[in-house]
Amino acid sequence: MKTLPINRYRFFQKLQPLSLLKKITGKSVTGCLQVFSASGSWSIYVDEGKLIYACYSEKMFEPLYRNLQRLSQQISTLPREIHEQLRAIFETGIENQAIPNPDYLAICWLVNQKYISPFQAAILIEQLALEVLESFLNLEEGSYEFIPESFLDDMPKFCHLNLRLLVERCQTPQSVGVASPREAANRQTSPTSQSHPSELFKINELKSKNKSRPNSFRTNGYRPPVYSINTNEHRGQRITEPPVDKKIYTIFCIDDSPTVLNTIQSYLDEQTFCVVGVTDSLKALMQIVHTKPDIILLDISMPNVDGYELCSLLRKHSHFKNTPVIMVSEKVGFIDRAKAKMVKASGYLTKPFTQGDLLKVIFKHII
Repeated sequence: MKTLPINRYRFFQKLQPLSLLKKITGKSVTGCLQVFSASGSWSIYVDEGKLIYACYSEKMFEPLYRNLQRLSQQISTLPREIHEQLRAIFETGIENQAIPNPDYLAICWLVNQKYISPFQAAILIEQLALEVLESFLNLEEGSYEFIPESFLDDMPKFCHLNLRLLVERCQTPQSVGVASPREAANRQTSPTSQSHPSELFKINELKSKNKSRPNSFRTNGYRPPVYSINTNEHRGQRITEPPVDKKIYTIFCIDDSPTVLNTIQSYLDEQTFCVVGVTDSLKALMQIVHTKPDIILLDISMPNVDGYELCSLLRKHSHFKNTPVIMVSEKVGFIDRAKAKMVKASGYLTKPFTQGDLLKVIFKHII
């Protein structure tokens, strides 16, 4: 007999998946619909009634790897063995850290590392959503809840998909096999497509001032403008993009506890992040000026100069006016957050934090 996790011991009832989806398509609806069954759980994230991500708990990384394998055949910047790297960073590293969607963090990381563009991430998310919805629509019994605040609230959003059109695609005979990324990208530019995925992304061609870049699109759901992975003139061809250097982000951590600094370093992949740890707040300022990090993690409770004072000093330096400074503390009170705001801190990370908490705040401020 299969043993269910404790969070799945719920009172199951007959479900109507279409009715549930209809309830979350209103413009005022933002959050996560979670549906539980004996076999697993579905998470469907919406922002103002538009789908921004969907996943199935029992098959979170498998569809991601499968679709990335397809993309790797068409995108020169995406290594064919990228799934091995993602598995090492996101599956093995944070599987026990109770983070809701390490798969979405993996997509953010791919964009951040320039393996894929934001538009290609949108294509990927659309393919994943089709697979998730196809299984969700066959659900007959379970329980559900809607959570207004979700893990994706502070994360980058790559698309806003029309749920109704996605469901129509799942229900049509043509959708028996999920379209390949190339087919999905070609349909983006095809006005005769039966499923009209251009309505999903609300894509409009740029004005004549961008005629020199025929692959450019303006998308209402994206900030900033992103680019298509394919057009009619490139059909059947491997997409070649200029090689890019993978940026290593410098994370400067100031904490009087060596244990905390070692924990932060162990949480962050050395192929993506360079962690500089300092325990003395008096020496930290000069080292920060010399290092010029991409993001600063600053403990509030330190001897000599506390985190608030140090943050205030940093903001007076011209180079660090816009550098993300994250205050780290066990305190979570209103006064502490108000003080952090007064010294123009960018965010707040509460101790003790998990690897997921740390990655979330970092991805929020560097992508």
